[in-house]
Amino acid sequence: MSDTKNSTLIHPFFVKYALSCIAACVAETVTYPLDLTKTRLQIQGERGLTTYRGMTATALGIARQEGVWYLWQGVSPALYRHLIYTGCRITSYERIRDVLGKNEDNTFPLWKSIIAGMSAGGMSQFLASPMDRVKVIMQMQGLRRLKGEPIQVKNVADAFKKTLKSNGIRALWKGWVPNVQRAMLVNLGDLTTYDTTKHQILKRTNLKDGPFIHTLSSICAGLSAALLSTPADVIKTRIMNQSIDENGRGLLYKSSFDCLSKTVQNEGFAALYKGFVPIWVRMAPWSLTFWLTYEQIRRLSRVQSF
Repeated sequence: MSDTKNSTLIHPFFVKYALSCIAACVAETVTYPLDLTKTRLQIQGERGLTTYRGMTATALGIARQEGVWYLWQGVSPALYRHLIYTGCRITSYERIRDVLGKNEDNTFPLWKSIIAGMSAGGMSQFLASPMDRVKVIMQMQGLRRLKGEPIQVKNVADAFKKTLKSNGIRALWKGWVPNVQRAMLVNLGDLTTYDTTKHQILKRTNLKDGPFIHTLSSICAGLSAALLSTPADVIKTRIMNQSIDENGRGLLYKSSFDCLSKTVQNEGFAALYKGFVPIWVRMAPWSLTFWLTYEQIRRLSRVQSF
């Protein structure tokens, strides 16, 4: 299959960047209600917040008490985030993969894939952290209204403006450490698993590169990413959601480790996997939708398969 160098005047990096963003936005829109449900579940138990129980009850409760469209509350910054995060992580991973080099049989050694996946994920998430911060703020507005508290922000621009005005630019990166840690684990599970699974199947079987292999690889990637990332995701959500003092310090948790220890001490180890079901249920179709869409639009654009 022709590479982009032979099929377009646009630099291959920008072509791959754009294609990955398109695929990510499709996957994000389809699965976003599960992300909102996951965020609400992770807050339960914190300061006695027990509005809902379980994934289904939480989702139905949001739809019934706040409105069906509120299941997509915060989707705008989520989509903007992918214009930074997904584009960077996919193109960075491929670049690192090219620099480190493949084997003669076109497979990528596992240890190199681990380095590439974690590095690409961590770097990309740091750049996208402000969008994650705004997304979490917007996702919690419906819950604030149910509790009789005033709405903090109206939209993405308002969230950025008020965050910058009240706490400065550093507030946009509040929780970036657990955010980056989570992204490294997510991409270890997603990119590394997908890439390794796909090329091992191609190497060890007579199957041809196509939707069937992409489906098998994406299912493995979604499960792996969910198992590795859920504890870090819980910590990230709680740190981002906590109130801060006039000096920008968190009122509940001092650091990622402090949040981890307090969560386990007060709620048990299982609390680190709060929201695992919606995370997994979301990551599975997200990964499937993303990789199938991405591989197909690469093929249609005459870009070499991932």
